[in-house]
Amino acid sequence: MTDTTAPMRTYLDNGGRARLHPLARQAFEQALGDGWADPRRLHTEGRRAAALLDGAREAIAAVIGARTEEVHLSGSHTTALHHAVTAVRRGRARVGDRVVASAVERAAVLHAASVPDGGAPAGALVTVDVDHLGRVDLAAMQAAITVPGTALAVLQHANGEVGTLQPVESVHEHARAAGVPLLVDAGASAGHVPLPDAWDALALDPGDWGGPAGVGVLAVRNRVRWRATWPEDPDPWFPGGVSVPAAFAAAVSLQATTQDRDVEDRRRRDLVDRVRAEVARIPDVEVVGDPADRLPHVLTFSFLYVDGEALLTELDRAGFAVGSGSACTSSSLEPSHVLGAMGVLTHGNVRIALDRSTTAQDVERFLAVLPGAVARVRDLLGVEGL
Repeated sequence: MTDTTAPMRTYLDNGGRARLHPLARQAFEQALGDGWADPRRLHTEGRRAAALLDGAREAIAAVIGARTEEVHLSGSHTTALHHAVTAVRRGRARVGDRVVASAVERAAVLHAASVPDGGAPAGALVTVDVDHLGRVDLAAMQAAITVPGTALAVLQHANGEVGTLQPVESVHEHARAAGVPLLVDAGASAGHVPLPDAWDALALDPGDWGGPAGVGVLAVRNRVRWRATWPEDPDPWFPGGVSVPAAFAAAVSLQATTQDRDVEDRRRRDLVDRVRAEVARIPDVEVVGDPADRLPHVLTFSFLYVDGEALLTELDRAGFAVGSGSACTSSSLEPSHVLGAMGVLTHGNVRIALDRSTTAQDVERFLAVLPGAVARVRDLLGVEGL
């Protein structure tokens, strides 16, 4: 008799959209009862919602080392990045329109820097190369920032695909000397590792640390010049405002993940090290990213002679939800620009991102399944044993 029992599901794709933190769920439900009204209204219900929203901004500001008035809430991390790039570039139009960014920034950053501003020619986007670990060429980044006409520099705190941390402090020091503001994308690192103080604008993604979807964070130092590229609104950065329950839950979960970050860092780093060591035993595999100076919970590896979409499907059939640094499973059918910039394998790619619910047993079951999944995909392609 065929066993039709569905396999146990294990979610290992917690990068960008992690499982909701228990305290985030609790805070969201509380805010649904207390903060459902329009926070711009003057009645009691509106003032109650406004108090929750102000408290969320204050809590986030305390964690990231900003003033409360410097914290702005958007509808998504992508929107926060888009507005940061376009508004700061427009605010510094007298200086120039060059945007300097590493070649491994999110597509949202690279696209925003390439979009024409109000009918004017698109601002010049200068991308700086990275090494095979995904770390930006520091000397090249510094040189690019000092070129006249540079309006903005952008550098991620850590790469969400491969986990490599970037030299944000050194870049910011050089950018300040050149009078160029630095936008730091901490979407993959907030809630996982300590954040740098070295930034002029900082973007965070609550979905990555276990907060709810539908909210993003952008902090902008008061000293930064910017000008909106959108119509005027009572909310100067993100017209229409944001969901109060989502914002409140995001702040509560950020506080919670910050409090137990050191313990979670050690636990997840040990699990990732275990995966790294065992995956390296599989023939024709490339484990990418810095092995030490990295996020504690992210690991990416690529297999030669393997179709990435087929491998993800095979693992999903076995009960494991994993991600991929490759965009091959999207409609674009294009490989990851991050992996391409690093000069590593861009196909047969698997990314795992562990959260607080991931156990050692989950990891061991994954490691038991992975070699067979790779072998079956290679066999289907007729390349097993090459």
